Amino acid sequence: MQSDRFHAARQLAEQFQCVVVLKGSGSVIAAPSQMARVNPTGNGRLATAGTGDVLAGMLGALLASGQTALEAACNAVFQHGQLADDWPLCHPGQVLTAGLLAQNHQANL
Repeated sequence: MQSDRFHAARQLAEQFQCVVVLKGSGSVIAAPSQMARVNPTGNGRLATAGTGDVLAGMLGALLASGQTALEAACNAVFQHGQLADDWPLCHPGQVLTAGLLAQNHQANL
């Protein structure tokens, strides 16, 4: 339901009292009683198998480091998208895969 992504994310956040990341073109991040946010980074390279799993790992690592759920979600989604945006500059001619995305994230820590 691309047409109502903000509403869907906000509704889930309120219903389950949690932070929601709706991955896609312009990933939406929503939290209870907060305005939903749209992430400015990322591109179609992230529409490949396993990249969402990499995002989940990045999010989990930021949570484990002590960030709040909303901070961790915003930061993980931004970093995830930035890696994809920078991919052609850093790895010309190389196809982005989930494994390479995870390795690059690790290298940037």
